[in-house]
Amino acid sequence: MNAFLVRRVINLIPTFILATLLAWFIIDIAPGDFASQFAFDEVDTGKEQRIRELLGLGQPWYIRYWRWLVNFLTVSQDSPLFDFGTSLISKGSVTALVYPRMLNSMVLALPALILIFAISIPIGVYSARNKYSWADRGLTVFSLIGLAIPNFFMALILLGLIVNWFQTFGWFILPTGGMTSTNYAQLSAWGKFLDVAWHSIFPLFVVVLSGLAGTTRIMRGQMLETFSQDYVRTARAKGLSEQSVTYKHTLRNAVLPIIATVGSAFTGVLLGSGVVEFVTGWPGLTPLFIGSVFAQDVYVLMAILTISTILLMLGNLISDVLLAVVDPRIRY
Repeated sequence: MNAFLVRRVINLIPTFILATLLAWFIIDIAPGDFASQFAFDEVDTGKEQRIRELLGLGQPWYIRYWRWLVNFLTVSQDSPLFDFGTSLISKGSVTALVYPRMLNSMVLALPALILIFAISIPIGVYSARNKYSWADRGLTVFSLIGLAIPNFFMALILLGLIVNWFQTFGWFILPTGGMTSTNYAQLSAWGKFLDVAWHSIFPLFVVVLSGLAGTTRIMRGQMLETFSQDYVRTARAKGLSEQSVTYKHTLRNAVLPIIATVGSAFTGVLLGSGVVEFVTGWPGLTPLFIGSVFAQDVYVLMAILTISTILLMLGNLISDVLLAVVDPRIRY
């Protein structure tokens, strides 16, 4: 098991370098750069060139990437580990800019991921055990609706229902936007927690509903496929109870593809909730990312892409460990 973990961790190093190198290259080949927005300054015609020289934008892309990578990994008194540089727009630390937004997105992503797996796996098992029943057909229709409706459109529908409730009864059943109330600063620590939790119900419901449908269908299909295996029929022929056959023999093998998607699922939920963040006014990573794209703030873009890459790699590592625990054959 230790050798298995060491191999996986070592593989993360070239993966990280290649992923960040590709991200930097794609950003660099995009038309224009941060200094291009000053090209039409009629008052100061040389401003674009001076900014380009000051920021080193005229250097080859691989040299600028190397400087960014060294700065990112340098440890010093003034430059902590994982220093993403200085924002070209705000002139402040990129780490200080991105870190709060990342925490805000985590408030949605982590509970959403837990709820998606905690709800979808039991539903998928139930649908497979009661194949073609009315409950299974109803859950199938629910899953197809969840797959067919984009999460931003679902958010708009729910937003319209909340507003219609307010017009009818004169009060909001749920907050329609933002992450906190106007009196957030005056609340106690427990009050702040409850306030954020109250505001997260609406976007969290949309994110969970979008991810729930696909995972439920995968779990149902895996259970049905595993039920048809010879060892399951043998277990039934030996007189084992249906509960033992389902949860001891079938589920442990059927859940392997679900476990394998934990790493990508977390990043998918984190990035997939971005549109919902726009609709609900949630101050997460995606609004900052879109604003940085238009402003061509390369260091903020690289910070968000790097964080996403690290989270994806860590998630895949966790998936590998869980798979090795559930299925010892994978260790070899």
